[in-house]
Amino acid sequence: MEDRSTGDQRPLSIRDIARLAGVSRQTVSRVLNGERYIKPSTEAVVRKVIDENAWRPNSAARALATSKTRTIGVLVSARSHYGPFSAAAAIDDAARARGYAILSATLEREDDASISAALDELVTHGVEGVVIIAPQQRAHEALQRVAIRVPSVNLHWADEQGGHTVSIDQEAGARLATRHLIELGHTRIRHLAGPQDWKEAEDRMNGFLAELSDHDLPATAPLLGDWTADLGYEVGLRLLEHPDFTAVFASNDQMALGLIHAATELGMSIPRDLSIVGFDDIPEAKHFAPPLTTIRQEFAWIGARAMDVLFAAIEGIETPAIEHPAPQLIVRASTGPPPGM
Repeated sequence: MEDRSTGDQRPLSIRDIARLAGVSRQTVSRVLNGERYIKPSTEAVVRKVIDENAWRPNSAARALATSKTRTIGVLVSARSHYGPFSAAAAIDDAARARGYAILSATLEREDDASISAALDELVTHGVEGVVIIAPQQRAHEALQRVAIRVPSVNLHWADEQGGHTVSIDQEAGARLATRHLIELGHTRIRHLAGPQDWKEAEDRMNGFLAELSDHDLPATAPLLGDWTADLGYEVGLRLLEHPDFTAVFASNDQMALGLIHAATELGMSIPRDLSIVGFDDIPEAKHFAPPLTTIRQEFAWIGARAMDVLFAAIEGIETPAIEHPAPQLIVRASTGPPPGM
């Protein structure tokens, strides 16, 4: 194999890699792009030269040569919590595994002008597609009024612009949580909901109410929360002084943690006196005292599948417009039969 020993200190180009590997520039390009129909032996030689020279392709040159930047845009609301941020991390991992870079734009406000400016910035930088992580109703309404000029995937809302939606079935998850409590014997169940303008909060509340209705159980108006443990704690102190319920379905794990804190502080035993179910299965949920029964969302799957769908859209391949796989109930020690059973 030819060695480059000219003393030239300029960065290696794709042509240099091709010369050292004894192949054409097009062959190196095909290896970099992961194209099929490259002989394994040829790919091994090219990869060996790349590794030996610690070479990284020039993204600007690649974009000029292929009209592709291998960059994906992520539009994410600043008003997010564990779920959206975990999905964003999973998307980043999935994109990088395919050799794509991520360019993020954070929305401080969910109005038309802010969303339009963020999308324009992403498109100006040549992103080939956009993933949208904006669960708020206002963001959804604004997105329907602005043009998205590249393929897109939304992690919360179905839209009317031809984009795709990939998300866990939030309503089904809430039904699972509520059904679990009902099957344990609870008939007086309260719901601590998320913020009123969030898609996830609305779907989980609707699932809770629908499951109660299906079992002919009375429903009390859900309490509106803000996703924080502090709010769960404050609500718990207020409600648990004179509880008229035996179980609570909290719309996320952090609020469930606050409820557990309040109940423990008031001398209640969980689950002997009160059962609590959360949602998300954050990494700490299994370490709560007691460990939290919750609904698990597979954020790694969401990120990987969103990338599959987006890359298919970029390549013009048809995929289902909406995908809502079911979540999983994780039963731990925070739930049990109601007192007296």
